[in-house]
Amino acid sequence: MNASEMRTKNVEELNQELVSLLKARFGLKMQLSTQQSNKTSELGKLRRDIARVKTLIREKAGQ
Repeated sequence: MNASEMRTKNVEELNQELVSLLKARFGLKMQLSTQQSNKTSELGKLRRDIARVKTLIREKAGQ
């Protein structure tokens, strides 16, 4: 999901998105640690998405 799609969501929807991204990051980290997956680039993408969502939450909370 790109930033323009995320900007249309409200804070509650962004918090739900954040929780799902954190769960996905945890699952991917577990897969990488047990060598069930070799998608190391996905971890970086998830980290950037998490940071993007957190930034939008802070922006909307300041309004």
